[in-house]
Amino acid sequence: MSDTTASLRRKLKSAGDLQSVVRTMKTLAASSIGQYERSVRALADYYRTVELGLGACFRESATASRLARRNDHAESGELGAVVFGSDQGLVGQFNDVVADFAVKTLAALPGKPQVWAVGERVHARLADAGLPLMGLFPVPNSVQAITPLVGQIQIESEAHRAQGDYGRVYVFHNRPKSGAVYEPVSQRLLPLDVQWQEGLAKVGWPTGSLPEVMGSSSTTLRSLIRGYLFISLFRACAESLASENASRLAAMERADKNIDELLESLNGSFHRLRQSGIDEELFDVISGFEALSKEETHPVSG
Repeated sequence: MSDTTASLRRKLKSAGDLQSVVRTMKTLAASSIGQYERSVRALADYYRTVELGLGACFRESATASRLARRNDHAESGELGAVVFGSDQGLVGQFNDVVADFAVKTLAALPGKPQVWAVGERVHARLADAGLPLMGLFPVPNSVQAITPLVGQIQIESEAHRAQGDYGRVYVFHNRPKSGAVYEPVSQRLLPLDVQWQEGLAKVGWPTGSLPEVMGSSSTTLRSLIRGYLFISLFRACAESLASENASRLAAMERADKNIDELLESLNGSFHRLRQSGIDEELFDVISGFEALSKEETHPVSG
């Protein structure tokens, strides 16, 4: 069925409205990227403080040796995993990339995984891959909402670890790179890496006064480890959100370009159809004029 000028006008209006929505989403995505990247940078000093405290604890040989023995035991058990994705679409291959990476990485690790998903979209992809899913967390919609989410993850994860369900914990998320590019990464949160512990134990204290662990060293160490886990999960979530918005920004830019091309095509069709209608009207006027001229030149006799 051929288009009419009225139908083309409707298509042009719909495409224009859609482009306004796409450009609004581009603006929101671009502004969101900045706040999540700033939140990651703001963690640097906090993370440095926690590292110094852990290094002071690890320098106590008895504590370090107990952790090493516990780590050796945990390597052979089941494992827990947290995978960060998105709740909403229009993010390109964002969820597919991190889900495929998590599935491939977990398949290469010993033990049966127990997975928590952050985001409905990645939850569906992990379920399709056949991973045993333990729960679903909503994706935070702001920097302020990340802290409550991390608290929920820590509470649920610690509850299962206390029951002996698993001894290892991994986190999977997309990390932003330059521009609108991101890459999937993973981090083993627990047990703490022995080489990492030894490296922190060798880090020099920034002042001349050496630190001293007050009270129970194990209590202090557990508090610092909780802080380290909080920072790691917060950073993973913030980097995932920055990557999600970068992916959405790229998708909206492609959509904006496609709409521009569609509008150009529709405008061309509209002008050609309109010109064709004008030409037909002119031909009708000319034909009528010529017919009248012939009648006046050769009148019909009565």
